[in-house]
Amino acid sequence: MAIALGWMQLRYQKMRLAVAIAGIAFAVILILMQLGFRASMLDSAVRYQERLHYDIAILSDETQFLAQMKPFSSRRLYQAAAVPGVALVSPLYMSPGVWRNPFDHSSHRILVLGVDPSVDTLDAPGLREQLVQVRRRDALLFDALSRPEHGPVAVELRAGRPVATELNERRVDVVGLFEMGTSFGVDASALTSDDNFLRLYPDRPRTQVDVGLITLAPGADAVAVRDAIRALLPADVVVLTRSDWIAREKNYWATTTPIGAVFSFGVVVGLVVGSIIVYQILFADVSDHLPEYATLKAMGYSNRFVSGVVLQQAVILAVLGFVPGALVSLWLYRVIGRATRLPMALDGVRGATVLGLTVAMCAVSGALALRKVRKLDPADVF
Repeated sequence: MAIALGWMQLRYQKMRLAVAIAGIAFAVILILMQLGFRASMLDSAVRYQERLHYDIAILSDETQFLAQMKPFSSRRLYQAAAVPGVALVSPLYMSPGVWRNPFDHSSHRILVLGVDPSVDTLDAPGLREQLVQVRRRDALLFDALSRPEHGPVAVELRAGRPVATELNERRVDVVGLFEMGTSFGVDASALTSDDNFLRLYPDRPRTQVDVGLITLAPGADAVAVRDAIRALLPADVVVLTRSDWIAREKNYWATTTPIGAVFSFGVVVGLVVGSIIVYQILFADVSDHLPEYATLKAMGYSNRFVSGVVLQQAVILAVLGFVPGALVSLWLYRVIGRATRLPMALDGVRGATVLGLTVAMCAVSGALALRKVRKLDPADVF
């Protein structure tokens, strides 16, 4: 009966109901978009950590995040190779470079990777089949999912036309494509051999590497080997398992950079905006129906029943506002994902979380609007 009564009161003033649904939907959109941006930032930040082939990574203690690596001595790799359980160590060179768009000649930032072509270092579509080509002098592979301002390189190569450009003011040939994707710190990527990498960075000695990739022997415990390497190596490097490195990178973007705080603040703003809208709607509804509530109390209905009517109105509004908000957000995710080439996806966990937040937001607003009903004395109304 309480649910039916609450719904009939909401439905009685259709314009007010429409405004309430629109306001809650706006709050849902705001919350979902902020959570989507935050998840996209974190997911895209660890593309390489998730696709590189390794069990343990060695980084310089000065490295904060992947797009700004600091080199360290390759001697640390040889020292780590002596630890029981280590099967293979491989150096990875990684540094930002200056890419010249081969079509409009504008300059843009790009992340350049140098790998040993004989080692299967990275899991990316198209890489394994074409890795042998980077053995050629001044040859590289270009990320087909790079930002468009770097030029239609993928389109030209797929059409069979050769592409040559400059990287760090050195002429290079783009001989193939792989697919990795962008992030908030990386707009484009190129991969080449370690020899070609050192030609692009002539001031970099071969003994200065950016990442040490360690593959363990079958059955070796990653945590135990990590701890053994840590005990052996000096404090100028950090030793991380795969999960350690992923968590470290995500923590940097979530807590150290201002953009992480901005997205978190946007979620709070969405909750506040939605709470204010629902409170105003429910307070106005309670004020308009005070005689009805007084009649119910005079007939013997308890405060609990009358309060249940208002709280159930809040839940109904939450569900009705969530549905259009989620549908619009899903469309925006697709549009923004195509425009930015960032991973924007509305999964079930995030949807359920926002639905729960929306219901809680409306319930709190409904509880605040109930104060007038709880203090209501039928004698004062009649």
